[in-house]
Amino acid sequence: MKSIDMPPYAPILMESTRAIGYSIEAAIADIIDNSITAGASRVDIDFFPIGESYISILDNGCGMAEKELIQAMQYGSRSPLDVRDESDLGRYGLGMKTASLSQCRVLTVLSKKNDIISGCQWNLNYVKKSESWSLIVLDNIDMSSIQNYNKLLLYKTGTLVSWQDLDKFSVGESDISDAFSRKMKVIRDHLSLVFHRYLSGEPGIRRLDIRMNNLSIAPQDPFLVKKSTQLMDEETIIVRGQKIKVIPYILPHTSKLTQKEIKALGGKDGLRKQQGFYVYRNRRLLVWGTWFHLMRQGDLSKLARVQVDIPNSLDDLWTLDIKKSTATPPEEVKQNLAVIIAKIAEGSKRTWTYRGKKETSDDIIHVWNRMKARDGGIYYEVNPDYPLVDAIVQEYPAIRPKLELLLKQVSLSLPLNSLYVDLTNDAKLENDNDTAVIDIVTLVKNIVASIHGNENRYVSIEALKLTEPFCDYTEEIDEAKRKGEFDD
Repeated sequence: MKSIDMPPYAPILMESTRAIGYSIEAAIADIIDNSITAGASRVDIDFFPIGESYISILDNGCGMAEKELIQAMQYGSRSPLDVRDESDLGRYGLGMKTASLSQCRVLTVLSKKNDIISGCQWNLNYVKKSESWSLIVLDNIDMSSIQNYNKLLLYKTGTLVSWQDLDKFSVGESDISDAFSRKMKVIRDHLSLVFHRYLSGEPGIRRLDIRMNNLSIAPQDPFLVKKSTQLMDEETIIVRGQKIKVIPYILPHTSKLTQKEIKALGGKDGLRKQQGFYVYRNRRLLVWGTWFHLMRQGDLSKLARVQVDIPNSLDDLWTLDIKKSTATPPEEVKQNLAVIIAKIAEGSKRTWTYRGKKETSDDIIHVWNRMKARDGGIYYEVNPDYPLVDAIVQEYPAIRPKLELLLKQVSLSLPLNSLYVDLTNDAKLENDNDTAVIDIVTLVKNIVASIHGNENRYVSIEALKLTEPFCDYTEEIDEAKRKGEFDD
């Protein structure tokens, strides 16, 4: 038996790894992971869309000497099996390279340590020409031409990542300046959520200030802890001697939230799509808005969100991908989460059981009228023109004010959300006093008899057949009429 060395062909492999599937926001988040691992307290992201456009990411972390930088620029610089520091957000030793080159063709990294700045560059055009893993090591003149080099000079230590030749970023864009403007908002929203615990300065971690074109990014807390969010008991799951912390939250009812808060909590997909587990690895958000097939997303559970903290020592069990954008819990964790879900869903259901709206509309005269408010909302009121209401008013004219007040109170108290909850359950919903046919016939007799001045009772009967609940008993009413039960 013999073996031969088969190194991958650099031009092809590097071009192929560009198609891993990074979005621009996920790629930038991957670079910030390295900044956090390096102990940075500030990250500056600069976008420059004019002329030779570029994106640069500068941090004030510990920096790297030239030897360390060259190693960091190597593909697969660290094994995913290596034991990492608890604060290390890396995994495969590929993130900085694959994330960066998924967006650009020229990746330059400058790093300052011990008052010395070192620089390396991956240039895909140069790699293609050389047909080898040709990493360019920059000299001082080369480095001085890199955007924001002067800002790095001001730091005692730090690292500058620069993306040039943004070919993937501009795909399908006729105006790259416009593309920058649109995508900057997407990036800002993404980073404010993914790193919200670092942006907030949570106890136990260093607060991080992320700035985009000199504007600090505010944290977006998906649990809205500071606004009366109901916090359920924390659960701890032990796997291989490691702790997985699970903290279920129930968001406040939407009636207690501002439109800005609702929009921030729901994003472009709405509250319903954002319910579920929020999985954090070393307090960095990895995956959110999923129940991992343990429960279906629904309106009754849309206020439920669960914080799950996993250590990097269990990466292999969670099948973490290179982009750090997907993670699947192992079976032993799923079993524990299933128990927690039952409590969460019930809590969300109770919170959502609050005054709400539901619609119905057709040509039948309903007991309830569906009304449209000026602001576009829908509400319901008891139909004041319902035949029995008219009959009562005709017989007792003085009762009209009190009757109208009663009907208004009934309308305001209609528990539509409770009805919605019951209707969406599997159990069959029935009225306790289900109306019998004999009661319907008797009710028709009484209504017809109470209408003064109506000489033709059968005209009234036909009119009643177009109203609730009589419209559901037309055959029974016709049979009673045929038998003469409505005759004197």
